Amino acid sequence: MMKAAFILPGIAIVAALGLSSVFIVDEREKVLVLQFGQVKQVRDEPGVGFKLPLIQDVVRYDDRILSLPTRPIEVTMSDDRRLVVDAFARWRVVDPVRFREAVGANGVGQAMTRLEGILNDAIPQVLGAVESNRVLSEDRSSLMNQIRDIARREGASLGIDVVDVRLTRTDLPEQNLEATFARMRAEREREAADEIARGGEAAQRVRASADRTVVELTSDARRQAEVVRGEADAERNRIYAEAFGQDPEFFAFTRSLTSYERALQSNNTSIVMNPDSEFFNYLRSDVGADAAKPAPAEGQ
Repeated sequence: MMKAAFILPGIAIVAALGLSSVFIVDEREKVLVLQFGQVKQVRDEPGVGFKLPLIQDVVRYDDRILSLPTRPIEVTMSDDRRLVVDAFARWRVVDPVRFREAVGANGVGQAMTRLEGILNDAIPQVLGAVESNRVLSEDRSSLMNQIRDIARREGASLGIDVVDVRLTRTDLPEQNLEATFARMRAEREREAADEIARGGEAAQRVRASADRTVVELTSDARRQAEVVRGEADAERNRIYAEAFGQDPEFFAFTRSLTSYERALQSNNTSIVMNPDSEFFNYLRSDVGADAAKPAPAEGQ
């Protein structure tokens, strides 16, 4: 009984020590075996590993690609414009021994703090040497690659590899937004005023051309009207002359009757003249009768 009382606890202790000496390496992680802070084993392949129980410790690091968003920082470009820039980086642990030596027991948290500092130095270094319009153009990719290369060189001392760096925001500082918007509004208003002025000038040219065309057409129409009127007057005079030449007395008679008709209309209230006036020659019975007789035909 006494032996059984000692054997069972001993077996339990041995089993516990045996289990504590075994560890499993996942395919998504890298493992260091430390003894009093010193690296004794490096395991980056999945499988089962062994360590000394109670003396050695297992430290695990994620072997997958990790993300790091940076805080916004202000960058002064080469054209003296200031932009608020933030980025995110994709990185992974490639050398767990150097990583442990660089960041100590704080692990990934300390590494992200160090990497953010590296990016905050690399971003102004690259962007500060170019004009602001390049950040918004196709050169943006090359600028991000330059930042990535700088971060990769600096990150190698931490045992990490910076896979990619991307700029997520490039905005104006809040205090500059209103001034920028005001300048943009002024530029648009100036362009609008220029367009209005050019439109007014074009409209004035069109109106002047139309006025000139109206004057030309009116003048030509008046000229043609005067020509037609002159031709009509000439034809009228010709007809009158022919009629007068055929029978002057009868022509004078008909002209007098037309004059009587126009003078004695109902809207003329009175006519004052000498009864012996020649105007009434054809109203007298003897003169009117003789004048109304048609001229004898030739040969009768």
